[in-house]
Amino acid sequence: QVHLVESGGGLVQAGGSLRLSCAASGRTFSTYAMAWFRQTPGKEREFVSAIRWSGGITYYADSVKDRFTISRDNAKNTVYLQMNSLKPEDTAVYSCAAAIGGTSYGPRSAKDASRYDYWGQGTQVTVSS
Repeated sequence: QVHLVESGGGLVQAGGSLRLSCAASGRTFSTYAMAWFRQTPGKEREFVSAIRWSGGITYYADSVKDRFTISRDNAKNTVYLQMNSLKPEDTAVYSCAAAIGGTSYGPRSAKDASRYDYWGQGTQVTVSS
């Protein structure tokens, strides 16, 4: 089991920044990659960004590329999402997820929510115009 806890959400004005954190505990040594997804009411969960735990290869949705940066701290078992130049359309519940095992993990599968085995409870990000 891997337990994920997000933090760092909140209310920010358009153009502002937030940094989300996701702390992992439990069998973290088996984690192959971690990702951030977001969801708004009535819409499907949307991929935001992902990072391989070893090597640090990153993936981004086109909508956040050049504005968001994903990183990880292996010693703290924590993944971060630095969000800059926030827009009202970034408003959502942001959840982190962990994938166990690297079989067939790549640019396409990284964006598939079904590829991930564990999920956090989510943190609300609200961007006002």
